[in-house]
Amino acid sequence: MKFAIPTEDGLLCPHFGHSPLFTIVDVTPNGKEIASVETLVPPPHDKGVLPAWLKELNCTHVIAGGMGGRAVMLFEQSGIQVISGAPVMAPRDIVEVFLNGQLAANGNPCNDPSFHHGHGHGQCSSHDDH
Repeated sequence: MKFAIPTEDGLLCPHFGHSPLFTIVDVTPNGKEIASVETLVPPPHDKGVLPAWLKELNCTHVIAGGMGGRAVMLFEQSGIQVISGAPVMAPRDIVEVFLNGQLAANGNPCNDPSFHHGHGHGQCSSHDDH
């Protein structure tokens, strides 16, 4: 398994498409330990760019705080499983929680009608579009 997690300031960035960095966490073949962690700058944001880029990096999973339905569909069409509703934590910690079977997707705040664009999750610098 190879996870892609949008990050800013060393923590998960709740707004997936506008994350300034992505942390790629590779897991050992037995699926029990983290093999490597690297942080990369994503290509400029545009529709379909991130799924293609992460597929080229051989990512199998994306862990996000929130992601729009269209983006989820594009990732799934690329063969990448999406886990949304993740807490704002360090990427390594998020993957360890997932590997321990304790990461429960608790909904997607950016699809929740009580949230609106322009709201401030307080983590990412750009909140206008997914």
